[in-house]
Amino acid sequence: MNLVYPVIGQWFRRLNGTLFEVVAVDEDARTIEVQQFDGTIDEIDLENWADLMLVEVAAPEDWSGSVDMDPLDYAAKRVPPPIGFQDAMAYIDQLAD
Repeated sequence: MNLVYPVIGQWFRRLNGTLFEVVAVDEDARTIEVQQFDGTIDEIDLENWADLMLVEVAAPEDWSGSVDMDPLDYAAKRVPPPIGFQDAMAYIDQLAD
């Protein structure tokens, strides 16, 4: 078994297939803070890290797992600007006055 070190920004996979990223290492408290692919934040004791049998993996291409949004929530919703604000430069000029 290879020992993998908790490096901030590195992604790991547990034996059950769950993915997580190391987001912080607290040497004083001897804990490692991780964020799972679904966005859940968890804390692992440094003593238990070696027992987890982790595999280093590349960051997932689909980052949306940690974002709690339905694709319909971020679909483009075009609302026309109020009258007089169609020209961005004219709006900036109004702010300068």
